[in-house]
Amino acid sequence: MIDDDLLFVGGPVFDGHDLIPNANAVAVRKGRIEAVGTSSDLSSYARGSTRVVDLGGRLLCPGLQDAHVHPLAGGIIDTWCDLREAADPERTLELVRAYALRDPQAPWVVGFGWTSSIFPGGLPTAKLLDTAVPDRPVYLLGADMHDAWVNSAALDVAGIGTDTPDPRHGRIARDGRGRPTGTLHETAVDLISGHLPPLTAERVEDALLTAQKRLHEYGITAWQDALVGPYMGLPDPFPAYLELARKKKLTGRVSLALWWDPGRGVGQLDELLHRRDLARKSGLRAETVKIMQDGICENGWAALISPYTNGWSPGSGRLESRELVRAVSALEREGFSVHFHAVGDLAARECLDAVREARATTPGPHDRPRHQIAHLQLVAPDDLPRFTELGITAVVQPLWAAETPATREVFGPLIGEERIERQYPFGSLLAYGTRLAAGSDWPVSSQNPLWGMYVAVTRLPSVPSAPWLRPEDAQRALNPAERLSVIDALRAYTSGAGHVTGTAATLAPGSPADLAVLSHDVVTLGPQALEAARADLTLVGGHLVHDPHQELA
Repeated sequence: MIDDDLLFVGGPVFDGHDLIPNANAVAVRKGRIEAVGTSSDLSSYARGSTRVVDLGGRLLCPGLQDAHVHPLAGGIIDTWCDLREAADPERTLELVRAYALRDPQAPWVVGFGWTSSIFPGGLPTAKLLDTAVPDRPVYLLGADMHDAWVNSAALDVAGIGTDTPDPRHGRIARDGRGRPTGTLHETAVDLISGHLPPLTAERVEDALLTAQKRLHEYGITAWQDALVGPYMGLPDPFPAYLELARKKKLTGRVSLALWWDPGRGVGQLDELLHRRDLARKSGLRAETVKIMQDGICENGWAALISPYTNGWSPGSGRLESRELVRAVSALEREGFSVHFHAVGDLAARECLDAVREARATTPGPHDRPRHQIAHLQLVAPDDLPRFTELGITAVVQPLWAAETPATREVFGPLIGEERIERQYPFGSLLAYGTRLAAGSDWPVSSQNPLWGMYVAVTRLPSVPSAPWLRPEDAQRALNPAERLSVIDALRAYTSGAGHVTGTAATLAPGSPADLAVLSHDVVTLGPQALEAARADLTLVGGHLVHDPHQELA
C-alpha cells in the first residue's frame, strides 16, 4: 500500500472512453485524479513526496472491471480438485485419483472444471468415476457450472435411483432402462449438492480474498459477483462479504448481484431489500438481482426460438412469462437492477419482453434501474435493436466468441451451421448503440481481461487461455463481422462494465484513482499486443494492490 502522491508520465492515456489527445501524464493526489495533460503541463505536480512513475510508452487507463464473475468459485478451486487442464478422460481421472489420495480420510472428493466435450456424448458416467474413487462419494462441478458429475457412492448418498423424478428445469442423465448414469444437469445438481460437507466461514472468506488478489493481478479494480446466493454446492457468500467489509479487507470495489430463487416468487422481495440494506450499511453495493432465465446449449437447457438441430425441444425459460414480468416489475418498483442470465435467443427475447411489459405497467423512478442481460450466445436479429430501445446493457464474455475445434464438434449437432455463424453478436449490438459491458464468468473461463479483448478484436481463440489448443487450430475467426475495435474492447472492460458495477471508470479530475498500467500500448500496437500484455500496476483509490516488479516498492 502507498499513500504518496503520484505523477505518471511518458505514456498514452485512455480515459474509459477514448485516448485523450496529446495526454501522456496523470497526477494523483490523496487517492484521486488531480490533473491530466502532458508531462510538461504537469511538471509542477512533481513536488515534495510525489513519486514519479515513468510509463515508458505503456498505456495508463482506469482500472479494468469485470461485469460478470464468480469470485467464490474462482477462489475455492485452490482447495478443490481442479480439472480444467485435462484434455481427455484419462487425464481427468488421473487428477481425481491423485487428489483423493492426498486426503484419504476426507468424507467427499469435491472438484471443478471437467469439460463435457471430451467425453463420449458429452456425458461422463459414475461407472467411469468409480474406477478412480470407488470408496466414497465424489462431486465434480462442470467447467460450465451448469452440470455435475458424480460417482455411484454419491448417487447412493442422495438416494437417486430409477424412480427419482427429474426436478423442474433439471435432468438426471439415464441409460436405456432409466437408471441414473452419473451426470446431472441444471437444477438436478441440487439433489446431490445439498449433501456436501458445508464450507466453514473462514474458508469462504479466504476464497474471496484469494479471488480478489487474482483479479487485481490482471488490472481489475472493480467487479460484479454475478450470483450471491447458494448455488450448486457453493454456499451463499453474502455473510462473508459483510464480514470482510467489516474487517476492511476488501480492496476492490465489489458489486453484488443477489440471487433470485425461481421457486419463491415475489415473496422473497423483503429478504432482498433487507440484504441490500445490510450491504449499504457495510459500504457494499447490492443494487442488482440475478435472474437465471435459462441454462446452456451443451446440456439442452438454453431456451431457443427454434428446436435444437438434434431434435431436442427448444425449451423455455425458467420463469414463465407472467412470472418473469411480475418479478421484474416488483424489482423495478424497489429500484433494483436485474442481471439476467440468457444464453439462448428465446431467453434473451423473454427478458427483453419482461422489461418492456414491466415498464409499461409499473411507474418507475426517473433514473431507471440498470438492467443487464448476460452471455447472449444467440440473439434473434429482430431483437438486436431492442437493447438500446430499452436501455439494457449487454454483458458479454469475449473469450467464448472464438472458433475452436470444439465449436463445430459440440455446437454443430446442437444448433446447426446457421446459428453457429451468428453466435455472440458483439459488433451488431454495438452498431445498434447497445452498451457493452465485458466480463469473464471466471472460473468458467480465464479472468484475464486482456485475453478477452484479444478475442473480441480478432474473433480468434487466445492460445494462452487454452493451453490444450494447438496453434494451428487458432486460425479461423468466428463470425468476423462481429469484431470490435481495440478502443471498443477497452470501453467494454472500463466504462461499459462500470455502468453495471456502479463504479465509474474515468480519469477525470476528482475521480478516485482506480488505475491500471498495462505493459504495452495496446491501442497503437494492436491485437497481438493484447494477447501479450499484462498489468504492471493496479491501484484502487491511489492504494497499490498489485505491483509484480516492485515498481513502487
